[in-house]
Amino acid sequence: MKRKNGFLGKDILSVDQFSKEDLTFLFRKTTLMKKIVKAGKKSKMLQGKIMTVLFYEPSSRTFGSFISAMQRLGGGIIPLQGMTYSSVAKGETLEDTIRTFECYSDIIVIRHPEVGSAKKAALVSTVPIINAGDGVGEHPTQALLDLFTILSKFKKIDGLKVAFVGDLLNGRTVHSLSKLLAKMGKVEFFFVAPKILRMPQEIKDQLKNRVSIIEAEKLDEVIKKVNVLYITRVQKERFSDLSIYENIKNFYIITKKLMEKARKDLILMHPLPRVGEISTEVDNDSRAVYLTEQMRNGLYVRMALLAATLGKIK
Repeated sequence: MKRKNGFLGKDILSVDQFSKEDLTFLFRKTTLMKKIVKAGKKSKMLQGKIMTVLFYEPSSRTFGSFISAMQRLGGGIIPLQGMTYSSVAKGETLEDTIRTFECYSDIIVIRHPEVGSAKKAALVSTVPIINAGDGVGEHPTQALLDLFTILSKFKKIDGLKVAFVGDLLNGRTVHSLSKLLAKMGKVEFFFVAPKILRMPQEIKDQLKNRVSIIEAEKLDEVIKKVNVLYITRVQKERFSDLSIYENIKNFYIITKKLMEKARKDLILMHPLPRVGEISTEVDNDSRAVYLTEQMRNGLYVRMALLAATLGKIK
């Protein structure tokens, strides 16, 4: 049976909105986008469409991949990053900024430091809003590309053991990905973090009836058991007391020696940027996918998401 496009005209705000059917549809189209890019084809799928990329926080990968995704599909872009020299500096509200740029574009991608900002934008926008990160809240498109990466490697989710390591308190990528994985099958989670950076209780409460959760501080024993090792940086920008950050920023470092303890079929993931938590000597390990498959999949997933939301794929 042909699957319905559940993304058409929709805001993309949280992974909570996706059904398993939605994810299956999107990933089938993601594979199509991958073929388009690999073949070096020039697509006109989104010709005549304009995307505003409205980033109030610094970004390179997410910002760049959305722009690349739109351009590879033949669309145009309005790239706004930092907002230092915009009307925001004059005191313009988020709502007024959204109302302005919906007049110029067909879709708006927003990153903002305030939790719930994407939802606030969606309430006033007449064009679809895509959440590219709202403070310590969610990062749904990162979670989508991470899930696609895991599925591409293992072909299934049932039975996988996944370790999330590092800043689980502030890491919006781990919040979103853990919820997506729980939708897809029976998984076992290992939440590895210092006590002050543990996964928020509200996230654990959402997951506890669907998956197995083990919390730990030490990585040495956990790394031997897991199929997926997903590490995040300690987010300096979320600390009001930088002395605390300095004390825990290098709490976990993935080294070549540590990787010797890991399974042969492990994949090592990181949403990037890294600031020391993965040694560069690990980059050439065939199990390290953060600078290869994971990064490329971000382009393919965002191409599929833009095309699906704007109604150019069925």
